[in-house]
Amino acid sequence: MSEIIKAIILGIVEGITEWLPISSTGHLILVDELLKLKVSSEFKEMFDVVIQLGAILAVVVIFWNKLWPFGRKNNNAPLNKTPFGKMVKTDIFVMWFKVIVACLPAAVIGLILDDWVDEHFYNPWVVAIALIVFGIAFIIVENWNKNRTPKVNSIDGLTYKSALIIGAFQVLAAVFPGTSRSGATIVGALLIGISRVVAAEFTFYLAIPVMFGASLLKLVKYDGGFSGHEIAILATGMIVAFLVSLFVIKFLMSYIKKHDFKAFGWYRIILGILVLIYFAVK
Repeated sequence: MSEIIKAIILGIVEGITEWLPISSTGHLILVDELLKLKVSSEFKEMFDVVIQLGAILAVVVIFWNKLWPFGRKNNNAPLNKTPFGKMVKTDIFVMWFKVIVACLPAAVIGLILDDWVDEHFYNPWVVAIALIVFGIAFIIVENWNKNRTPKVNSIDGLTYKSALIIGAFQVLAAVFPGTSRSGATIVGALLIGISRVVAAEFTFYLAIPVMFGASLLKLVKYDGGFSGHEIAILATGMIVAFLVSLFVIKFLMSYIKKHDFKAFGWYRIILGILVLIYFAVK
């Protein structure tokens, strides 16, 4: 199988699993066991992170009007009445400040433990256990949350304290591959009374600086030069991840308006058990 076809498959996996709370990193590790790219280990490690840039660009495209803090159109909270002030959307700037606050815990832990985590936890066993543990957590949290009324039903309703708590949950995903960044932050958000829709949307926004930062860190640390073939592999994976993410994000936002996350919890548990069995008998 050509490496480009493998990159297409990996891009599809990334595009689907990055946004569903089932762990993109975990799935990429598992797929790599069955579908190995014929590249250096350094390039593969970098590829698994930088491919996420394609997925994050889908968020930017879909939510552009909610992310870009300038413009007169639909400006419900202008800075002031001056020509420039009328262009500034203060509510979006406040949202970005909350995103930055939520990013701080994972950013600190990532800078300190990035190489150590890759060396000790980046393996199928940790992934399988994380899949199971957080799958159980999803079911427990959703059962606990079933008859509760959310306290926060809009992004504007998020406080800086709530953002920081959500960011603290994101640290779990930064340390344990297979946890799922979106899964960890959604669980944290549900526990503090945030609606599923707001939890998912804020998770998408939170992914933008996190993924850009993680990708930049991997690119800076990458010592090898890029051959034309490697550039083609990386670009293919990113483009496919972008296109698939466009559909998956829209599906998830529609799905959670009528359903909870327990189905994803059961999926994680079943997959985690199958992975444990596979590597136990391998």
